[in-house]
Amino acid sequence: MNGNISTYHDLQHSWKEFQWKRQSLLLDGTYQSESLDGQPPHPLTKGTSSFGKRHTKSHTLCRRCGRRSFHNQKKTCAQCGYPAAKLRSYNWSEKATRRKTTGTGRMRHLSNVNRRFKNGFREGTQAKKQ
Repeated sequence: MNGNISTYHDLQHSWKEFQWKRQSLLLDGTYQSESLDGQPPHPLTKGTSSFGKRHTKSHTLCRRCGRRSFHNQKKTCAQCGYPAAKLRSYNWSEKATRRKTTGTGRMRHLSNVNRRFKNGFREGTQAKKQ
């Protein structure tokens, strides 16, 4: 065998040895490679250390429904569909519709319309003095 790597097993063993020499295990579980091009080494992990960098919020408060469902990049609300003219609804949730429907809020306009309807929508008249 005159010193050359000849068998598959020897090849595999030498490759593992090469990898082990290139990488040194740090205490926090990440590997630090000896950089060949002089660049600073970077951790080879996608786990715990990556989760610390998630500091931005994708959803903010919606102007229409008030929930934290307005997507910053899409500029649409996941709950009500704002800025679409019509409310987002797919009729798969009866109870949710009952919670959001007309009559659950103040009805500022409709309560006035109801009162005016009872009197025939009269306008421009005054009550008689007694």
